[in-house]
Parts: sequence; C-alpha cells; structure tokens
Amino acid sequence: MTERRALGETRSPENYQNPSALPDQKSTMDSGETAVDRISQLPDCLLLQILSLMPTDETLVTSALSKRWRYLWNSLDTFSFSIFDYHEGYVSYVDYVLAHSVSPKIKKFQLDSHEPGAYQSHIDRWFSFAVEKKVENVELRSNSDEEVCALPECLYTCSSLITLVLGFCYFDANVFIAWKSLKSIKLKWMVLSDDHIVNLLRGCPALETMELSNFKGFSRLEIRSSKLKRLNLIEYNDEEIDHSLEIVAPYLQHLEISKSLYGLKCRLVDVSSLVNAKLTFNITCIKEIKYLLDDEVDDEEDSCRDYHQGFMILVQDYLQKLSCASKITIGTWFTEVLCMLQFKGVPIPELKCKYLTLELHTKKFSAYGAAGLLRASPDIETFNIDIAAMHPVANFCCFGSQDLAKGDNIELQSWISGFAFPNLKNVKIAISSRSRICLMDHLKWSYVKTLFKLSEFLLKNASVLEKFVIISKRRQY
Repeated sequence: MTERRALGETRSPENYQNPSALPDQKSTMDSGETAVDRISQLPDCLLLQILSLMPTDETLVTSALSKRWRYLWNSLDTFSFSIFDYHEGYVSYVDYVLAHSVSPKIKKFQLDSHEPGAYQSHIDRWFSFAVEKKVENVELRSNSDEEVCALPECLYTCSSLITLVLGFCYFDANVFIAWKSLKSIKLKWMVLSDDHIVNLLRGCPALETMELSNFKGFSRLEIRSSKLKRLNLIEYNDEEIDHSLEIVAPYLQHLEISKSLYGLKCRLVDVSSLVNAKLTFNITCIKEIKYLLDDEVDDEEDSCRDYHQGFMILVQDYLQKLSCASKITIGTWFTEVLCMLQFKGVPIPELKCKYLTLELHTKKFSAYGAAGLLRASPDIETFNIDIAAMHPVANFCCFGSQDLAKGDNIELQSWISGFAFPNLKNVKIAISSRSRICLMDHLKWSYVKTLFKLSEFLLKNASVLEKFVIISKRRQY
C-alpha cells in the first residue's frame, strides 16, 4: 500500500481548494508587456527553501502563480499546521497535503492545536507519517488553557529526531525513550517529575542543549553526560512555598536561570566546568506568594526576614560556584542582594570573570552592588549595563530597603579607594524603553544620578580603557 493510499485518497476540503484546479496566472504590467519574474527564475531548491519558511496553508496558495509553481509544494520537506476549532475539513486538508507529499524525508513538522483532545487520533496518524519519513525537527504545542496534548506513541522511539519542542504536552515517564540523535530539546508549560527527567536524560545520549520554560514538578536535575553543555531554566511555574531544586552538572558550560522563580531555592551542587552564566531571575517575597494563594499575610515588616536571609545565603553559594566562569550576566534582584551582603560585611569572593553584564531596572539600580561585583573581578575586560526603563510591579516587601537606600548615597571612590581596573577596555551602557525616548530625556530621571556616579568611578579607575559608550534603544519583545 502506498503512502498516499495509507493516508486516504481524499479530495481537498471545501475551505482549501485543490491546487491542481487553480488556473495558470501571468503577471503583466499596465502597458501589457509581460513583467520579469525574477523569483521564478530561481532554482527549485531555493524556491522550496523560501516556501519552507511559510505556514503550509500559505505555501499551497503559490500553486496559482504559474504552471511551474503548481506542484512545487508537493516537494516540501517542512510542514507547519495550526489548528483552532475542530473542523473535519481541516483534517481532510492535512490528509490531502501529506498524501501528496513526494519528499523522501521531512526536515521539520510543526503542529499547534487549540483542541488537542478532539484531534488526538489524527495527530497520532500525522506524526506516524512524519516518523516514517525520518523527521528531524518536531514542534508540538497545545494552545489550550486546559487541555494538554499527549505525545504520540510513535515519537518516543523516533531515532531521526535532532530537535524537539513541546509546549503544554504530556509524556509517560514509564515509557522508554530512544532519541539517540536528539541534540536540542525545549519543553514549555510542562509538569515534569524526577522520573521524567531521569528517563529523558537517559534516552538522549547525544543531547547538547536543554531548555525548560514555565516548568515545575521535579526537585533534582542530574546531568552526567559530557555532551550536554547548555541548560536554560526560564521561569518556575509553581507558587507553592518551600520548593527546592538541585542542579548537578559537572560538564555544563552554559547556564541560564531567568525570569521569576517565585520561592524556588535553586542550588548549584556541581557546575565546575561553567564558562558562561546568566542569572537574571528574581525571587518573590513570601508575603506576596501567600497573598496570591489567598493565605493570611503577616503585615509585620520583619516577618519575611528569615525567608530572604535563606536566599542571601544561596547567593553567596552562587558566587563561589561561579568563581571560574569567564562570562557572567547578573540581574536586578541578584545585584540588590549583593548590596545587602556588603553592608553586612560579607565579602564577595574573587571572580575570574572577563565579561560582565548587568541587566537592571531604572527603579532598582544599585551602583553599590555593581561596584562590589567589579571590585571582585580584577580580570574584567568588558563591562556592559543594560538598563530597562520600566516600572517594576509594586510588592509588599520592604526587606533590605534601608541598605539599598544607603548604597545609593555612598561615595564609590572613597569606598574603594586606590582600586583600579587594570584590564578593563570596553564599557557599554544601553538604556532601553518601550517607546522611542531620546537619551537627553533620560537625564530627567532619578536613576541617572546613580548611573553617572558609577560612570565617573569607572572613568577614573580604568587605566587602559579604550571605549566608553552610552546609548538609548527601544526595547524589543
């Protein structure tokens, strides 16, 4: 039985016209002369590459351009389908497209569904077709607010997979995974147990990059593979209190922990090979978490002291673990904690960092915390500050506010008297905002005084400085 017959010799559905029935059209100029069609002069391989960047629905429309284009889409090796409300016509349409595919191999198969439950049997069948064609890159996402998409059984042992992106999906922790060629995996909005993590890592011996977004469920991430070099943890999706996560990854080289972790205590047990670390996450005060959970909130100012001190100890541990990293990016919350630690007399361990970046908010800009990091980085060559001109969300917590206010008023030059940056060559300060704001307009804002104080300190103490740039840019989303 041929692949077409296996998928069904379906006619194109009512809302998706059969491309072979479309008339041949020629592009003409107003003068009646035939226009030069430079795109159609390109070889098929380039045209197919262009079509592969478009949603599959749109690629079929090109079959109306000319006889040359009429069947070009049949050779596509990239498919992108987006399903909204359940419609039998769309099922027939996808069946029609796949039945007429003549490509011997599929490079990418992407499917987004708003009602994955209604389409599950069809989804399983479509991905079976992709697996038979040795699909290399798969993206499967449920865009429903309530309904997760089950991972098709055929994908568990798809040995041709190179990249995998899953969003709001579910896979069975007890089913054997065999992704021997998989190099990159991105999981978003998924509940993963420790068993899921163990099964996943065991079944991906060639994995190089792992990204978990809006994650929750597991408490230990142990990576023993020497091939997995990059780990991104982007936003923790659980507002429960007293959750912790241990990371054991002795061969990891690149680590990112960003956005909100709520109250998650993320501990770096072993990251001894780390070269590049980005720690721009923020922690939510226990008062605010209780408020979100409709629990009783203690209004006493010091009621959250023990909670925050636990995270301050965690930051000290981070600095010890990052001491050998050559490239470090630190966020606002981390910089504030450094300011508090220094006023408590806690020294910052010496770092071997050569490239230091601070991603800060204009309303929470601690020059004292930034200067402390600089003092602990004698080998620094490049220093970047990316300041977001935005107003942070108000919260219940005032912990450390006195130390932060004291840090804003301290004289940096007298605090670090006689200190120099013997290797600092490049400084770049980028001020970003949602709207187009002239750099001169920023001079009216209160944070500029602190920024100028830090700039003056750098200019006086960087003996080999080659470039100092301040720019204003529009923030991208």
